[in-house]
Amino acid sequence: MEPDIGGKLNIHANCVAIAGRGLLITGPSGSGKSTLSLEMMALGAALVADDRTIVQAQDQTLIATCPPALNNMIEARGIGILKAQNLESCKICAVLDLGQTETLRLPLHRSVILLGISLPLLHKPQTGHFAAAILHYLRQERVS
Repeated sequence: MEPDIGGKLNIHANCVAIAGRGLLITGPSGSGKSTLSLEMMALGAALVADDRTIVQAQDQTLIATCPPALNNMIEARGIGILKAQNLESCKICAVLDLGQTETLRLPLHRSVILLGISLPLLHKPQTGHFAAAILHYLRQERVS
């Protein structure tokens, strides 16, 4: 993650959204950020940003946007750079760290603080329904 410059972060992360609720997808290079984004897009999510995401605090929420040089495209490893209309911005509602594997069936509530704002933090589950479950999480949140 890059330092806060003028109230903004330029993060090595993807961002997708459904129903106006965004998910910031972080993790090391090759961890599957773009792959997960493409899977979620195939299930109805909208791309906000691929590879780099600008995060800015606004009225106690975090807003994600795409750096202009990366607008309207997403990388598909082994295929190339694909055209993909992206949303101009979205409110970030959760962060998913693909660098951490979730081992608990019912994980603890975790959080991460970006620009002084706390967000739910999820780790990569070891399930086949991963993209669908994350989309449903964005639509409905978590019970416990």
